[in-house]
Amino acid sequence: MELSVYNIKGEDTGRKVVLDDSVFAIEPNDHAIYLAVRQYMANQRQGTHKAKERSELSGSTRKLIRQKGGGGARRGDINSPLLVGGARVFGPRPRSYGFKLNKKLKALARKSALTYKARKGEIKVIENIEMEAPKTRDFVSINKALGLENMKTLYVFDEIAQTVYLSARNLPRTALIRASQLNTYAVLNNAVLVLTEQSVDLLNQQLKAKGE
Repeated sequence: MELSVYNIKGEDTGRKVVLDDSVFAIEPNDHAIYLAVRQYMANQRQGTHKAKERSELSGSTRKLIRQKGGGGARRGDINSPLLVGGARVFGPRPRSYGFKLNKKLKALARKSALTYKARKGEIKVIENIEMEAPKTRDFVSINKALGLENMKTLYVFDEIAQTVYLSARNLPRTALIRASQLNTYAVLNNAVLVLTEQSVDLLNQQLKAKGE
């Protein structure tokens, strides 16, 4: 698949880049996408929840009723989980929700997500963005020139210049990411992917190698 390369003014440069079919035109695997997105979202969970158990509550340890002769079950102290204000049985403890996925499966998920984007025409290729000084106004102009001012957009670079990062970080519907850090969730969570020429080459090389 070939795509035209645009400059930051939204003009066609006349050049084209090739999107490798082994990366951008495979048979998508929806289950791989599901697992990769699930892993990403699980890794975002803090897992710091904690409920106090019986030994951690402060309260009197005296017996509330006599052990026998009352006609009912024996009852311990006031921290008993059976009483109002008592401890919680098997409450949540700090833990990690992350789980492992094989590298080839994660690569398959990314290629599947990129394939869906390519099929829908939601990928644009531009020249590398260079800025002398950080100006959010200039980055807004780039979005307008590309017709993306009202769309949730992910810009993919091989390396992100500090001036470019500072110019885009306050824009609510614009995100920047390195090609080496691109993940399935980021691809699917944005309406349009804007790739630089260098990032296309990097994705072609990295994902093709991981799929072999």
